[in-house]
Amino acid sequence: MSDNVENVRKIVEALKARGEIFCTAESCTGGQISKTVTDLAGVSAVFCGGIVSYSNEIKEALLGVCHKTLEKYGAVSEQTAAEMATGAIKALGADFSVAVTGIAGPDGGSEKKPVGLVYIACADKKGNVTAAKNLFSGDRKSVRDKTTETALQMLADFVG
Repeated sequence: MSDNVENVRKIVEALKARGEIFCTAESCTGGQISKTVTDLAGVSAVFCGGIVSYSNEIKEALLGVCHKTLEKYGAVSEQTAAEMATGAIKALGADFSVAVTGIAGPDGGSEKKPVGLVYIACADKKGNVTAAKNLFSGDRKSVRDKTTETALQMLADFVG
């Protein structure tokens, strides 16, 4: 957890210095990233909120993920993660976002999309987006913990 605290501090320092804010869009972590962020006092200066979009309907309605993207690539895909990240910025009025979608398990995996497959995307209000495919091992808690840590590291690097 100390890596999480350090990454959140980096995010806070970078965004505070520029007067910018960030938000989250979470699926497989169910709000764990937002919870981890808000564990640090003072983060309210740069964190405006998050959307937990566990269902495809919420991904579409609140985050603007295209129905065609979900049909063609699925909820667990780089394309969906990227659209979640850009949609969160629009929905919440932030400068930056981080989004995660994946299969935490123990069920729901397949040969093409195994348990532990997680896509993480970061975006900014200028339209820049980066996304990464991850394959984490372990039980549900472990996959969610690793996703949270990786997402915060990615966002810290992205806002740099």
